[in-house]
Amino acid sequence: MVGKVCLVTGATRGLGAVTAEALAALGATVVATGRSAERGQDLVSGISQRTGNDDVHFLRADLASMAEVRGLARAFMDHWDQLHILVDNAGTVFPTRRATVDGYEEVFAVNHLAPFLLTGVLLPAMRSSAPSRIIVTSSYEHRHARMHWENLQGELFYFSQQAYAQSKLANLLFVYELARRLRGSGVTVNAVNPGLVHTNICMDSGWLIGTVKRMMDRLSGLSPEEGADTGIWLASSPEVEGVSGRYFQRRHAVRSSRASYDAADQQRLWRISKGLTGLSANSGA
Repeated sequence: MVGKVCLVTGATRGLGAVTAEALAALGATVVATGRSAERGQDLVSGISQRTGNDDVHFLRADLASMAEVRGLARAFMDHWDQLHILVDNAGTVFPTRRATVDGYEEVFAVNHLAPFLLTGVLLPAMRSSAPSRIIVTSSYEHRHARMHWENLQGELFYFSQQAYAQSKLANLLFVYELARRLRGSGVTVNAVNPGLVHTNICMDSGWLIGTVKRMMDRLSGLSPEEGADTGIWLASSPEVEGVSGRYFQRRHAVRSSRASYDAADQQRLWRISKGLTGLSANSGA
């Protein structure tokens, strides 16, 4: 990974932090992102000390804001003209519906719209850096979802588990449509299911969701290192060079839900997402 530039979102804790450190240990230039500048600087110094890699950096952004997503992309491109690995990892879930500064439902915005927009804006850099790879963190929970087109952002009703599962299905619809659009470009895109991992994703989700998550973690949860393994492998292994449009768990490509392969839904979500984010036609997607 020496000479490779990697961008990892949601990197100040959990899967993202483990992924950023692993890529740094392999010799890559690593750019980590998160909402907290303080945690970000602690992350950078800790990774550099543990790996001996001083080419580790942090960019602050709140991915609930589309303006900040664009600002993150600009800040990255101001410092680096190449991008070989993009790990769209940041995610969230809330017990009640929350609106972002743009007026979007926050789980849909952070888990789907943010990676859609960030990836789209950075695609020209990834095309020029090819071969390059995009890895999107999805979840097994996508299997419990369908796209509620009439209630896409919880306008009519909101259930936290449904909103999260739908956002993870949206990740897969996005990955499969993007893979089709990038065919032959040298840029690959794949999704990963990290499994049930001991992370803080539910820390802002209320006592009930948090309690259930902690109980499930105790019963069957993986460590962040175990959960991040497949994503790190997808980012770095020569075994998956050129592989695109697949869904991986435990280093194996597996079938995702039937709903995720609906080409009409893939294209419909793309059109909606493009309208909501204002992604331009010259983005490279």
